Amino acid sequence: MVYPKIPLAQSIIQICLAKGIKNIVISPGSRNAPLTIGFASNPEFNCYSIVDERCAAFFALGIAQQTKMPTVLVCTSGSALLNYYPAFVEAFYSHIPLIVLSADRPQNKIDIGDGQTIRQEKIFQNHSLYNANLTEEASVENDVKISHAINKAFSKKGPVHINAPFEEPLYQTVTKQSVDSTILALAKKHPKLSIEEIIEFTNIWNKSKKKLILVGELKPNEIEEEFISFFSNDASVAVMTETTSNLNHPSFLNNIDTIITPFTKKEFNQFQPDILITFGGMVVSKRIKTFLRNYKPKHHWHIDVLRAYDTYGCLTQHFKVKPNQFFKQFLPFTIPIKSNYHSLFETIASTRKAKHREYLSKIPFSDLKAFDAILPALPENSILQISNSSAIRYAQLFDIDPSINVFCNRGTSGIDGSTSTAIGAAVASMKRDEKQTVLLAGDIGFFYDSNALWNNYIPKNFKIILINNGGGGIFRILPGHEETEVFNTFFETFHCLTAEQLAKMYDLNYSIASDEASLEKSLTAFFAQNDKPSILEIFTPTLQNDKILLQYFKELS
Repeated sequence: MVYPKIPLAQSIIQICLAKGIKNIVISPGSRNAPLTIGFASNPEFNCYSIVDERCAAFFALGIAQQTKMPTVLVCTSGSALLNYYPAFVEAFYSHIPLIVLSADRPQNKIDIGDGQTIRQEKIFQNHSLYNANLTEEASVENDVKISHAINKAFSKKGPVHINAPFEEPLYQTVTKQSVDSTILALAKKHPKLSIEEIIEFTNIWNKSKKKLILVGELKPNEIEEEFISFFSNDASVAVMTETTSNLNHPSFLNNIDTIITPFTKKEFNQFQPDILITFGGMVVSKRIKTFLRNYKPKHHWHIDVLRAYDTYGCLTQHFKVKPNQFFKQFLPFTIPIKSNYHSLFETIASTRKAKHREYLSKIPFSDLKAFDAILPALPENSILQISNSSAIRYAQLFDIDPSINVFCNRGTSGIDGSTSTAIGAAVASMKRDEKQTVLLAGDIGFFYDSNALWNNYIPKNFKIILINNGGGGIFRILPGHEETEVFNTFFETFHCLTAEQLAKMYDLNYSIASDEASLEKSLTAFFAQNDKPSILEIFTPTLQNDKILLQYFKELS
């Protein structure tokens, strides 16, 4: 086997291999040649070459999202590294393990006018779980830093940065390694509740008649069935979920905005919880945040091994355990209490569903109508990646088949990188279980990340459903919207672009729809095509979508 001659590069690769790292995303460059040669020459690694660094980082994020294992990013020195930052910060807030390996000039070449050289050490320090700034020679000290960084990515579920200086020559190889790296084991912890905590908090639970469980972003199958069943049968508990919660039960309230938007002041008071329990990642619904900030529960408990955000300004307890561990220890000490909290929510939800169907039956073709047709047509047991802005918000208004796993970059909620993430996720899922991945995207986010399609690894059955309403339609439903040149240019960013030429350039199947009949017909053909990746572009009326959506909420009560 061929190895890089530089000992430091050998050490990094040895430790990655020993830690079980498999997936390496490489951004082409020269300074990172020792790492590129080492990773690409070793059949134990799956190596991917992605030219655009921002796309490469989100592609790696998608792989890590699906494998739940750290993905390594490798880049050259200079500004290349900075292009990783959007995905790096998304990984930080979404608890996704990423390892950035940046090649650097030696320390004596920094800030002397050498080309392609910036201050790379601790460049991600505000969002990095660990920064390993290595010295040029292989050493035990360097090995310890590398191991610490990788261990942090595993244990804390987030991004780390390893900065490695290499001096020329960079491309020399050897057939035998010259180092035997020191590798630190990963210490595994399994935190549990104390008996004092169980007694104190079950006493509160057992006296409370209104308990609201709000579930943020979760990976599929994360909560055990026995706990799902327990909450569905507790009259004092209402469980609110979102599409990205990947937690399903017929009694759970999975259309939060539809349920609470029409609430009167009396209803807000009526449904104000005594206890709010939260777990999972970021919550999409702005309305539930406003509700809980204005009508604060007496107790807010967050369950998470790592972090607890005081999102609603009323956090009273952070249980630093996994949700399943919490429920396993906590629930046996709870007792049933007479309550109509759950049934009141169910009555409201039933009314809203009827109003929802009634409204959808009478509106013209629009974004809302398009989602009503798209979501039921998705293949069973597929993976749905949703872009940010309008797309993820529309999706919250509909039921999605429980067999479909749903993902969205909600860590920072940016429009950048949704397509790249979806492609990375599709590659990983095809290797794991061959599940089909579908990206549901809005036009601005899709065109923003169009370089994502410059990728040689897109699975043939990868699908993109593109809702093109001619701009950033979400700004039309926000307060302050006026039909002015300033609004159209600087907020909505009105455009007349289509994806047709992109599809031709990257050799993708391309089809369009612009009304109910053509959409129904196109969806059938679209999911039948698996000879190469496909785009279905759906054109909706720019000036009508916001009015139809705003009227939707008015007619729910």
